[in-house]
Amino acid sequence: MSTILRTAGLLVVSNTFMTFAWYAHLRNLSDRKWYVAAVISWSIAFFEYMFQVPANRIGYQALSLGQLKMLQEIITLSVFVPFAILYMKQPPRLDFLWASLCMVGAAYFMFRAA
Repeated sequence: MSTILRTAGLLVVSNTFMTFAWYAHLRNLSDRKWYVAAVISWSIAFFEYMFQVPANRIGYQALSLGQLKMLQEIITLSVFVPFAILYMKQPPRLDFLWASLCMVGAAYFMFRAA
C-alpha cells in the first residue's frame, strides 16, 4: 500500500475520532456539566492521536509539511460534512460545497509542481 494511501486512511480514522471528540458532546452530553463533556472528549481524543501521530510520521516520508496539512484539512472536511448531516442532523447546505471547492483550489496550489 502506498505511503499516501496509508496516511490518508489513518487520517480518516483520526478525524472521525476528532470530530466526535469535538462535537458529539453537543448532542449527547448537553445536559451534563461542561467539564464532564471535556473529560469524555479528552478520552476520545486520545484515540485520535493514536492514529494521527503515526499518520503524520508516515505521510511526512512522501509529502511536504504543507501537503500533509492540506491532506489533513481535506480529510477533515470530508469527515465533518457527513457527520454534521447524518449524526448531528444538520441540513445539507451549499456552503459545504463551496468550502469543498475552496479546498480543491488550495490542494492545487499545495500539490502542484513547484
